[in-house]
Amino acid sequence: MLETRLDNVVYRLGFAASRAQARQLVRHGHFHVNGRRVNIPSYQVKPDDIINVAASSSAEQVIRDATDLTASVAPWLQADHDELTGKILKWP
Repeated sequence: MLETRLDNVVYRLGFAASRAQARQLVRHGHFHVNGRRVNIPSYQVKPDDIINVAASSSAEQVIRDATDLTASVAPWLQADHDELTGKILKWP
């Protein structure tokens, strides 16, 4: 269950340089899950959920910088670093 927390998934997708940064980005409302803003770091994601950066996010450059540090993502996730979206493919 810890792997499916939104803050952990944001980190695993490469949208944050650390889990602490992922938690703060989620808490400040920079991410949407299935088109709805979620600002609860412990929110549990499920397979087929789509995570994307809010269109009006002021942290977009910070998130893009973090994606440059990412070598690969977990096999149960799919990340599009150009569009800043991610998808949960299956349970970890």
